[in-house]
Amino acid sequence: MTEQNAFVPLLLDWFAAKKRDLPWRNTYDPYAVWVSEIMAQQTQMDRVVSYFNRFMELFPGIAELAAAPEDAVLKAWEGLGYYSRARNLHAAAKRIMAEHGGVFPGSFPTIRALPGIGDYTAGAIASIAFGRDAVAVDANVLRVLARVRDIDVPVKEPAGKARVMEIAQALLPTGRAREYNEALMEFGALVCRPKNPDCPCCPVATACQARHLGIVADRPVLSKAKDIIPLEVATGVLLQAGRLFIQKRLPKGAWANLWEFPGGRIEPGETPQAAVVREFIEETAFTTEVATKLAVIRHGYTTFRVTLHCFLLRLAGGRNDGELPVPALTAAQQSLWVRPEELGGYAFPAGHRKLIDQLADSLWL
Repeated sequence: MTEQNAFVPLLLDWFAAKKRDLPWRNTYDPYAVWVSEIMAQQTQMDRVVSYFNRFMELFPGIAELAAAPEDAVLKAWEGLGYYSRARNLHAAAKRIMAEHGGVFPGSFPTIRALPGIGDYTAGAIASIAFGRDAVAVDANVLRVLARVRDIDVPVKEPAGKARVMEIAQALLPTGRAREYNEALMEFGALVCRPKNPDCPCCPVATACQARHLGIVADRPVLSKAKDIIPLEVATGVLLQAGRLFIQKRLPKGAWANLWEFPGGRIEPGETPQAAVVREFIEETAFTTEVATKLAVIRHGYTTFRVTLHCFLLRLAGGRNDGELPVPALTAAQQSLWVRPEELGGYAFPAGHRKLIDQLADSLWL
């Protein structure tokens, strides 16, 4: 056996000895594998486990997930980010109930047709849950195979992805796709890491071309990084008669169907205080005044870095008659006046949840 051909046996031996004890590996139930794969997209595994266990308690099967209100699903997802994953999970559960009798489909094309499932996730579920001979190429696999086979083109661009897929398929051991795919992903997460790979202790070092050539730090070849876009945003917590005003975002766009405190981008030459008052007029028709500045929250997502200026507001003119006015919504589908202690029952974007958590012990909460 050549050193190159030794890669898969060495990898599988390592995985058999070192694989993590993850809850969805107890039975490889398709529903559990599906939920875990969706959660693990762009999320560290140590965070996935706690969310997975809680999610499975709330929605133990496809029928329970499909029957749940979307707000309950989003609330269970709160903190994981990328909420389209949760909405797609919910939509897919409903489709499985309607089109597959509540039984998770087992073929790659049928899995791939479900909402929120791409080639990687379909391959992962087909192989891990059903034992199909399908490959599952995620960022970990791209990195591992780029190093093992010295792929010298950007792996996230079409030519590089195609090369990795070709290699992954060629290396796939018939009948052992579950172990193979899990081993590649696990190895990329624990040993062949993006930074500081554990090359001195690597169990497949003799089969790694990048290690042999001394170019591990140069693989994978990366595409040009996207520019980071700074955003200055103002948001307001309107307090009236012991209640706080929140609104539910529209069904489309960023953070669809999540709850929020109204606000928006600060225009050039505008102060954060002026911006939050303007945004309230535009989004609710409420005329407000800034009572105090609550916090500055910094939060990053995708290519944006958001600085969120947060203010406590009151209705203008000293109005304190105990009435809760009705807004004229222009940027939301629903609104509520809620008690501070009720905020925990609603799913908010991460920046607003950070604000709620930071002010949980304040007098107004």
